[in-house]
Amino acid sequence: MSFDFGFALEIVPRVLNGIGTTILVAIFSFICATALGFLWEVLRRSHRVVRPLTQFIIDAIRSTPVLVQVYFLFFVLPYYGVRLPAMFVGIFGLSFYFSGYISEVFKAGIDAIPAGQSEAARSLGLGWFDTVAFVIAPQMLRNVAAPLGSYSVSILKSTPLLAVLGVPEMLGSALEVATETYRFAEPTFVSGILFLILALIAVGLIGRLERLLGVTSPH
Repeated sequence: MSFDFGFALEIVPRVLNGIGTTILVAIFSFICATALGFLWEVLRRSHRVVRPLTQFIIDAIRSTPVLVQVYFLFFVLPYYGVRLPAMFVGIFGLSFYFSGYISEVFKAGIDAIPAGQSEAARSLGLGWFDTVAFVIAPQMLRNVAAPLGSYSVSILKSTPLLAVLGVPEMLGSALEVATETYRFAEPTFVSGILFLILALIAVGLIGRLERLLGVTSPH
């Protein structure tokens, strides 16, 4: 069966039906993954009893495929009476998985700040909150901006995993067309091109943010 460009153009609107869900999942997953990743890093720097447990959790997250985690949440938990909405599972699954990697971004960003910065702030009479808010956080933000931007694109490219849960994101919409028409090349091609466009837009926005922060990093 030859590739039909006319059919590919015809189905673009149907595939675009899922773009809103794709963007929504990507944004919420990135926000939650960033917050959870920061929490992991805070716990890893807390009490000596909590540190090894947190490190084990981070290593377990990073060592397990995201698809396995999503399958467990959506297909295994119902056997034990826990049924979660597909959208929630998708967002939580991506957030949980990428939080393990983002915690390492925060670790590197904080470790890159000289210890003398905190000592100087305390010597000037700044409290803990002021030190973190006005001395540590601004420098950390510059250190983590580029890698966080890269992970935001990675999360966007991982949203097609939600198609296995029946979430109507772009790949899910494309597969719906494919099952109706028995043509898989055109729908997957269209969804791939649309993801490429979204990724390029995201990279452009991230680049603008990095320039505002005085950060230069290739993607």
